[in-house]
Amino acid sequence: MPQLNSTLRFSDRVENYIRYRPGYPPQVLETLRTECGLTQSSVVADIACGTGIFTRMLLESGNRVIGVEPNREMREAAERLLSTYPNFTSVAGSAEATTLADRRVDFATAAQAAHWFDLPKARAEFARILKPSGWAVLIWNERCTDTTPFLRAYEELLRSYGTDYEQVRHEHTTDNIGEFFAPAPFEQCVFDMRQEFDYAQLEGRLLSSSYAPTQGHPQYEPMLKELRRMFDAFGRDGRVSMDYLTRVYYGRLD
Repeated sequence: MPQLNSTLRFSDRVENYIRYRPGYPPQVLETLRTECGLTQSSVVADIACGTGIFTRMLLESGNRVIGVEPNREMREAAERLLSTYPNFTSVAGSAEATTLADRRVDFATAAQAAHWFDLPKARAEFARILKPSGWAVLIWNERCTDTTPFLRAYEELLRSYGTDYEQVRHEHTTDNIGEFFAPAPFEQCVFDMRQEFDYAQLEGRLLSSSYAPTQGHPQYEPMLKELRRMFDAFGRDGRVSMDYLTRVYYGRLD
């Protein structure tokens, strides 16, 4: 995926991204505390921080966080949403060129983002900005695709109507995660998470995805018609559930 495209493709989805994208379970930070020594004094670079979903968790835990984001609209949203946190700094930069100084941070994190990176260049940049014995952390919320009839139908919806769904799935990266950390070892852990939606929220969640056609695209109206049909067929008490596995990969790059 060309870097320019991956940078710009969320520009018209910011509000839906803010409202409907999932957060991350608290066990993620607990793992970083127990396994990697994260403390309130740790300085974190949250790379490709987007609108600041994971950034906020770090700030609420007391960390100083540098949010690095190449997309102007998403970066400005994070700056607005996180303006009350004095420990937050916003930087216009990318995973491959953060603009941060050498040996600057204790942790370099990327939540729901590293599948957009040029991994060899991003690894070199993470290694450059991390202090000696600093930690690289890659996180994804992996949507379950076949655990319920609704989730199987939702997966088929994306395959049928998504503009480039198969090409940009993050599993292309997580299946080869060792290439990012190599030759260093890494650890991983997995946590369960769930979102529940009414129909309007479900539609917003779908439209927050970069591969969902937007208004004016010939697939847009047929996609929403099918989404409505699915919701009516599988919803219970006006709600549907979306299950995730939150995968966390962490290691030192020294």
